[in-house]
Amino acid sequence: MATGRPYHLVVFGASGFTGQFVVEELARVVAEDELRGSVRWAVAGRDKEKLRAVLERAAGKLGKAELKSEVDIILCDVSDPASLANMAKQAAIVLNCVGPYRFFGEPVVKACIENGASCIDISGEPQFLEGIYLNYNDKAAEKGVYVIGSCGFDSIPADMGVLYTRNNLKGTLTAVESFLNVKFGPEGSCIHDGTWKSVVYGLADQDNLKKIRRQIGHKSLPVVGAKLKRRGAVFYSNELSQYSIPFMGSDVSVVKRTQRYLHTHLQETPVQYAAYATVGGIGSVIKLMFAGLLFLILVKFNFGRKLLVKYPEFFSGGYFTKDGPTEKQMKGSSFEMTFLGEGYSVGQDPHEGKPNVKICTQVKGPEAGYVATPIAMVQAAVVLLKDKSSLPKQGGVYSPGAAFSKTKLIDRLNDHGIEFSVISQPEV
Repeated sequence: MATGRPYHLVVFGASGFTGQFVVEELARVVAEDELRGSVRWAVAGRDKEKLRAVLERAAGKLGKAELKSEVDIILCDVSDPASLANMAKQAAIVLNCVGPYRFFGEPVVKACIENGASCIDISGEPQFLEGIYLNYNDKAAEKGVYVIGSCGFDSIPADMGVLYTRNNLKGTLTAVESFLNVKFGPEGSCIHDGTWKSVVYGLADQDNLKKIRRQIGHKSLPVVGAKLKRRGAVFYSNELSQYSIPFMGSDVSVVKRTQRYLHTHLQETPVQYAAYATVGGIGSVIKLMFAGLLFLILVKFNFGRKLLVKYPEFFSGGYFTKDGPTEKQMKGSSFEMTFLGEGYSVGQDPHEGKPNVKICTQVKGPEAGYVATPIAMVQAAVVLLKDKSSLPKQGGVYSPGAAFSKTKLIDRLNDHGIEFSVISQPEV
């Protein structure tokens, strides 16, 4: 695990809302038997006092007073390229927690590549993720560094969940649908408005995403097996006994990138994928339709976007707030992602006839945004640090599944509270 650099890991944006929880999780993990005493790490950001306060908070919460003296502080600003270069030169891997990434992500990636550091982030923004692939994949490959986006709740559960489903089907998996179900405790829950801003600007910039994809110039992936039928904008899922809608996050984009890589580079059968989220009963559907319609109208106009960003709590019905969730809300929240897969049994040609085998798997874990996301990000960093022989041989810009398909990431996640399981065995 020798790196020749002062730090194995640096958390950039450590004093941000999500960054503070990444610091806590990293402090917890490096104290485990496997890593104790062998990982040097630091926190980085603009404000020394805020960074010190984050370390003090983590030290108090975890009962590790030594954090305040053992973890160094690096001062750098995303608007100052020289400071980013200074940070990147000192790190083997940068855990970038500064979003929205469409505004602040590229300078960090650029500094990391130019200075030989690998970089992971927790972006759920397809425009950013695919734009970084377009502009930096070749440069990262030349430098031999790994740039891996969407290493949080967006989109490790979905991306690795599809691979887990494939690995547990006795035969050839050809199509998967996932259904996200988020559960709240009596305190309810909410999401910090940083995520809301990413959603607002992301939906407003769909044309740019199409332009990026045209520039990348990928051919369509071949459809193997029966074509996966897309469900409606709102539909009742008999499998989950709830109304559901298409999931608006980055999962579909990320999974497709992984499947393209595995098909192109490893000659694996590409899996068709669709992502949905459950919304409950008919009352929830009606509320969602009105809120969604208003959102889609406002997001088209500059003044509307300003209103959405200024008043997230009002326009999201309290689901997004400037303060983010409380500790009680986080403790009472959890997620389940159910995967319904179909394919062809061993010996059956997936190019002929209908699918004759099905499988149901599940990924479940704690609160998605600020508990599961730090777990996923930190474990991705540990794999990148310790399991390099199982990564793609060439550096580059990768999705999580493309980078980690041959690693023990799923086992590590299982050991840290994000559980992958088979609900029903394959049945012909």
